[in-house]
Amino acid sequence: MTPQNAEIIALQALGWLASNEELCPIFLSGTGGSVDELRTRATDPAFQASVLEFVTMDDAWVVAFCDTMALAYDQPLRARYALPGAEQVSWT
Repeated sequence: MTPQNAEIIALQALGWLASNEELCPIFLSGTGGSVDELRTRATDPAFQASVLEFVTMDDAWVVAFCDTMALAYDQPLRARYALPGAEQVSWT
């Protein structure tokens, strides 16, 4: 997955999350952010990564998002790994 495709999926996830009356407040309280911050940071790859990390925390959220956007269920996580900050950690 290219970083450009990852950003598109992240923006789709942000739109989906912002329109979700149950999850958006949870995301905002967890990040300490505001609705205005969703708008101003939407193009920031690090913020996009945090949106994808949140969405991928729960399989039901992934399914709901992917079904809404007609994406394969592995796409949000693949997109997350294509954005900055997802370098693999070596535990050895």
